[in-house]
Amino acid sequence: MTELDIRPATSDDIPAIVAMLAEDPLGEQRESPDDLGIYLAAFQRLADDPNQRLVVAVREGRVIGTLQLTLIPGISRRGATRTIIEAVRIRVDERGSGFGTLLIEWAVEESRRLGCQLVQLTSDAKRTDAHRFYERLGFTGSHVGFKLAL
Repeated sequence: MTELDIRPATSDDIPAIVAMLAEDPLGEQRESPDDLGIYLAAFQRLADDPNQRLVVAVREGRVIGTLQLTLIPGISRRGATRTIIEAVRIRVDERGSGFGTLLIEWAVEESRRLGCQLVQLTSDAKRTDAHRFYERLGFTGSHVGFKLAL
């Protein structure tokens, strides 16, 4: 396996990130790769927030993966800080390569380094392959998530 570099995303990475978000059946219904302005504004909000980490995974100079890591200080669990892993994507032509595992392992280690006591994530109920992937990495389906579109 070729080396994977995981680094903070820059505004130059936004086209590649949006392309990954849009390249699956769920994402193609939600994303608009032709209008990067809204994504660049969102990127700036993330960059300005010290509790957000948007990263990309780069192999041989090409962005092949991304995720967002959000730190949430809390009162429960004896004042634990947790992280939420969100918007995990690996390019379609790189899936099955082991790079998704490396990206999630990085997020868990980064959470540990930041002093977090819990890492959590959600995955769309339709993404059964992703559920098996997360379970293989030690995550448990312990909760039911709910969303309300506004």
